Amino acid sequence: MYILAMDTSNQALGVAIVKNKEVVGEVVTNIAKNHSVRLMPAIEQLMKEVNLKPEQLDKIVVAKGPGSYTGVRIGLTTAKTLAWSLNIPVVGVSSLELLAYRAVFSDALICPFFDARRGLVYTGLYENRQGKLVQIIEEQNTTFADWLDRLAGLDKNVIFLSPDIEKNREIIVEKLGSQAVIPEMAYHIPKPSDLVLVAEDKDMEETHALTPNYLRLAEAEANWLEQQKDKENG
Repeated sequence: MYILAMDTSNQALGVAIVKNKEVVGEVVTNIAKNHSVRLMPAIEQLMKEVNLKPEQLDKIVVAKGPGSYTGVRIGLTTAKTLAWSLNIPVVGVSSLELLAYRAVFSDALICPFFDARRGLVYTGLYENRQGKLVQIIEEQNTTFADWLDRLAGLDKNVIFLSPDIEKNREIIVEKLGSQAVIPEMAYHIPKPSDLVLVAEDKDMEETHALTPNYLRLAEAEANWLEQQKDKENG
């Protein structure tokens, strides 16, 4: 079985092809460039390199957020279009769960997070249970300071994973001290091939029903809803 995996939900762009749990090819870049003009060429080039035709694909797995609203939409639109045109199943995976998988072999708690601006983060908490990644605190959009206080109260070692780790390192150490485990930078970039492993136990989704995992409304949408509420109350 050939599986195409893709992630454009944050700054890193990742594409992988996995055959029967073996990574056939993988491309990851971590640069601030437009995913909309780079994703399909990356897929086409990788498939060419591994001598694979689109009709040989059996499934698509995609990171569905949270993260960049635009990035999430690009990945989901591409994945759904390919799945529909090839008549193959598609599975969406949380971008936080994908990042947490980088530390799945650890006995510590695992905290992936993405910067959501204004002191907020997208985050959740996971742990390894017999080699399986299990969510123990739900994913949420919350203030980072309050979240760190909550983690400190657990009195356990916590591995922090994030592309934004350096600008948050000081507050993490301040709040958790020796409880905080911060790996080398390479561990903070999600691998698209891990999407396939994370998706193993997840149900296939109806292509057109697959939706983004934003965790919060886009600011424009939130403002519009607030305006409608004001009109109704006015």
